[in-house]
Amino acid sequence: MTAPGLRPAERTARICGAELHHWVYRAELAEDARRTVLMVHGLRGTHHGLELIAGRLADRCVVIPDLPGFGASEPMVGHRHDVPGYAAVVAELMERLGGREQPLVLLGHSFGSVVAAHVASCAPELVHRLVLVNPLATPALRGPRVVLSGLTSAYYALGKALPPRWGHSLLANKLVVFAASRAMTRTKDKQLRRFIDDSHLKHFSSFHSPALLSETFEASVTRTVADYADALRMRTLLIAGETDEIAPVGGQRALAARLPNAELVVIPEVGHLVHYETPGAAAEAIQRFLGAP
Repeated sequence: MTAPGLRPAERTARICGAELHHWVYRAELAEDARRTVLMVHGLRGTHHGLELIAGRLADRCVVIPDLPGFGASEPMVGHRHDVPGYAAVVAELMERLGGREQPLVLLGHSFGSVVAAHVASCAPELVHRLVLVNPLATPALRGPRVVLSGLTSAYYALGKALPPRWGHSLLANKLVVFAASRAMTRTKDKQLRRFIDDSHLKHFSSFHSPALLSETFEASVTRTVADYADALRMRTLLIAGETDEIAPVGGQRALAARLPNAELVVIPEVGHLVHYETPGAAAEAIQRFLGAP
């Protein structure tokens, strides 16, 4: 399901005590930092989840790290694995990519949208334009999903409380991962459903420890993009899924109304997996947005 011929270069950088692995797509375009897009994945994700969008941004250099403690990247040292901690890593990586001289395009998906918003609010000089895909605009522990969110919080808390080996087994349980994958998937395309399931089963459990995952989960349900709305002055694109229950479209409309320079694109018949189910539509919206003066 990846774009043909997509051969990213894997690179590492020591940031906040972590050996941060990141992948550079179309490195030959990196000289113009304004044509570089840095992407931030969501909770339990890795760089793989955003490759389908990266593959469709044909005239852009795309950089996607595995956030510390996930995928190939080590945990941070001396920093919490929460929104400010991850934002510090992302901002440092942007600086190393030349963001001080030429600001970059910053994209975040789901929990990554909150991290991206934090970076954009604290270091706006690094961000040329901001793209938020399935952004978390409303608190998970309030509203229609409060019961499910509470159960999920208990699940992560139990995983943290158990001995590490048992906790990891619980949080990486394939039946739970499969059920979560199917709950988020909207497409009726059987081949695409298998691809999404396989991707989640392969990458969703590549976290360093139950304690780190629990800390990150708590951050994901207590912070939202709306917390930073008043500081986001740059041009911002919101890409929402029409049937997204994790980041409901009503919250996206309210968030867009608060931002002084925002555009909202709602993709029909898709939920929280825009990056998997409709990467072409997302990439088209991004290209149109970035091509605007």
